[in-house]
Amino acid sequence: MEKLYRTIVRNPKKIIVFFFAMAVLCAVLSTHVGVNYDIKDYLPETTPSTIAINKMKEEYDGGIPNARVMIQDVTVEKALEYKEKLKACEGVDSVNWLDDAVDILQPMETLDPDDVETYYKDGAALFTVTIDENKLLTAVQEIREVVGDENCMTGDAVATAIATTGTVTEVQIIAIIAVIFILFVLTITTDAWIEPVIVMLGLGVAVLINSGTNLIFGEISFVTNAAGSILQLAVSLDYSVFLIHRFEECQQETADERDAMVAALCKSTSSLLSSGLTTVIGFLALVFMRFKIGPDLGLALAKGVAISLITVFVFMPNLILRLNRSLKKTHHKSLMPEFVKFGHIVCRMMIPFVLIFCIMVVPAYRGSKSNTYYYGAAYIYGRGTQYGDDTAKIEDIFGKSDTWVVMVPSGDTAKQQELSDALHEIPELKSMLSYVDTVGAQIPEEYLEPDTLAKLVSKNYSRFVLTMEADTEGEAAFELVKQVRETVNKYYPDNFYIAGSCVSSYDLMDTITADTVKVNVVAIGAVFVVLLLTMKSLTLPFILVISIESAIWINVSMPFLAGKVAFYIAYLIISSIQLGATVDYAILYTDRYMENRAEMSKKEAVVQTISSVTVSVLTSGSVLAVVGFLMGVISKHGILSELGYFLGIGSLLSLAVVFFILPGLLYLCDWLIRHTTKGISFKV
Repeated sequence: MEKLYRTIVRNPKKIIVFFFAMAVLCAVLSTHVGVNYDIKDYLPETTPSTIAINKMKEEYDGGIPNARVMIQDVTVEKALEYKEKLKACEGVDSVNWLDDAVDILQPMETLDPDDVETYYKDGAALFTVTIDENKLLTAVQEIREVVGDENCMTGDAVATAIATTGTVTEVQIIAIIAVIFILFVLTITTDAWIEPVIVMLGLGVAVLINSGTNLIFGEISFVTNAAGSILQLAVSLDYSVFLIHRFEECQQETADERDAMVAALCKSTSSLLSSGLTTVIGFLALVFMRFKIGPDLGLALAKGVAISLITVFVFMPNLILRLNRSLKKTHHKSLMPEFVKFGHIVCRMMIPFVLIFCIMVVPAYRGSKSNTYYYGAAYIYGRGTQYGDDTAKIEDIFGKSDTWVVMVPSGDTAKQQELSDALHEIPELKSMLSYVDTVGAQIPEEYLEPDTLAKLVSKNYSRFVLTMEADTEGEAAFELVKQVRETVNKYYPDNFYIAGSCVSSYDLMDTITADTVKVNVVAIGAVFVVLLLTMKSLTLPFILVISIESAIWINVSMPFLAGKVAFYIAYLIISSIQLGATVDYAILYTDRYMENRAEMSKKEAVVQTISSVTVSVLTSGSVLAVVGFLMGVISKHGILSELGYFLGIGSLLSLAVVFFILPGLLYLCDWLIRHTTKGISFKV
């Protein structure tokens, strides 16, 4: 490694120019990286609802109804005018209303009240709209211009369009505040006024390169777009700071700057690589999720940390050498205390803390498994947002409703009529559009208008559009999905397709709950193995993993304790992110404790370790926490907001465990550590 590092420090101009050029190029490339805000697109291709959606796209020009629009205080005649205006909006494939279900030329009092009130009630007209997924932004904007802010829009298409436009601004605000906070933290925790600038230059180059190279994925998820760069900043912050401090130490022993940097790199390699590797592995565990947001985020974050490490080992040494004079000139006394008193306080309280910790572990684990969840996108925008308020207004008049589409083989209209009759027996069915319901099983297809026929019958399939009086997710809604599937299967065994928002949420639930154990086992197992190999101890990996995992359990049990419903996607992702991002704190503390323990007694080692690592751990941990809380407060997107709060609270919990629990565990397990760790010598 020494030979490689000498080659690096001998070519400063080439390396600095190369990295800055890559940063500029990748900044441009990042603008071409697509962002996908539709959760359903990340379902595995083998899930029934995904297969159904793809099959419907093959058979029909229009997709599945994905929006509902309510116009208030209108007559039937005025509602028909609005229907035509909605159909004229760019990106709108179809609009269904009362006139598609019944003959509105007949007196209203002669029509079935249930059919009428599905679409028209209390002077309000509710339209079911199908929007082209490739023209969501245009369509939703034009629809809003047609109906005005006083009327209401809801549905997956509307939520996706709002997320697409709103999240970009939110991410920019979060990034700006995060950078300002990082500069502030670095200013008070480092020993030279220019050091924060050097660190941020290195981080900025790494983040830009990672953002631009995301182009290899074609597009990234909204979670990766919102959290990827900010998380990379937070978890990579320590690497450059650690190298600068090592370099300053080596300069006191070596007169030549380049030799000192080579020595600093050699001494830093083991710590930085083990720290980076555990972080990368924690993120890579997300790759084992079948729900594709996991691999999307995991690969981007792992790539980002790897790029940060490369930047620290190749770019930063030359940047530091170039600015070394400025580092020396702007050197100042430390603005932070030495935390020796804090070390003594921890030493006195660590045994009671460990006892409390042991009592809390089992309830925390059980609480983490007792949450109730939202699996889909139905509740990502709550009350207080325009989408959430619009949804509430529609549900106040027309109740909860979701549109499903059932596709069965065409031709046998008698069997289709039997299926229609069976579906009508389901109490939650409010209305249904189909060939046999709208036209009648006895009327031949050739007698129908082509436009009417195309909506209901394709070359190979006949379509039933069901309006269900049900939520888009939840236990009752998921039971309804099972019931409808079982009903259709009686008449068309394994030869049918069902799609809809609730159906996708059901498949999402079925998919990602199966991912939970696998992802956690992979993450914990991989980190454990890395620690086992790097620390050469049978005891230390277990202590470190159980410490951070306990912080994770406490964190994800918070919604259960607060009586709130959590977003399962945020719950699943945070487990790997918190492990990967904060296990470094435990590694840093343990490494320093082991060094001190070779020369000191157990209590002295605890005090000295707390004193020496507090600033480093607080720097990284506070940044990660603030980044999380910024995302939680600023983002109106429910999943991103909850992920932010999980990240903020989780970072603080991990810090608490490292400062107050881990010292006691190492102290109590000292004899066991000494006899299960290779190549160590403790002071007796």
